[in-house]
Amino acid sequence: MSLDQPGPDQHGAQPVPDTKDWTWTLDRACAECGTDATAMSPQDIASAIRASLPRWAAVLQREDVALRPDPRVWSPLEYAAHVRDVFKVMHYRLDLMHQEDEPTFPDWDQDATAVEDDYAGQSPRVVATQLAAAGRGLADALDAVLKRDLHRQGMRGNGAAFTVQTLGRYAWHDIAHHLHDVGA
Repeated sequence: MSLDQPGPDQHGAQPVPDTKDWTWTLDRACAECGTDATAMSPQDIASAIRASLPRWAAVLQREDVALRPDPRVWSPLEYAAHVRDVFKVMHYRLDLMHQEDEPTFPDWDQDATAVEDDYAGQSPRVVATQLAAAGRGLADALDAVLKRDLHRQGMRGNGAAFTVQTLGRYAWHDIAHHLHDVGA
């Protein structure tokens, strides 16, 4: 498959939505992927994000990037499109936490976004470019976090509370977990 072309039409059954509450990864390592973000600083996370970008680029060059290994899970292309959007959403939330006192984040339904934005049909080349830019943007924002701002808070609509520091840790686990999902 060419990197310029979207993957095969896979608009049949959708993967099973992930309804787990992953906030527990703020307190302990993830047994599934091995990621332990519990002591990472925003700058550590920024470095980890930058180090992940070449790995995502390699994933997006795979011949089978658009094929789902199982109809119940996303393809590597869909995971990469999701990670691109995680970078953007978390960057927005981080900015919001710096601009407002204790904001409530707009809800984001990752599974609905995958369908609405047709992750399965996106160009791997475009996703690679967008993912790298969004990842660098979030990494730069995390590098700029000041010690005095680490405990600024924000909340998801479901009541889950985050600080600037824990938001970064939560984001990093998500990104690292998806690298594990795609075997990178």
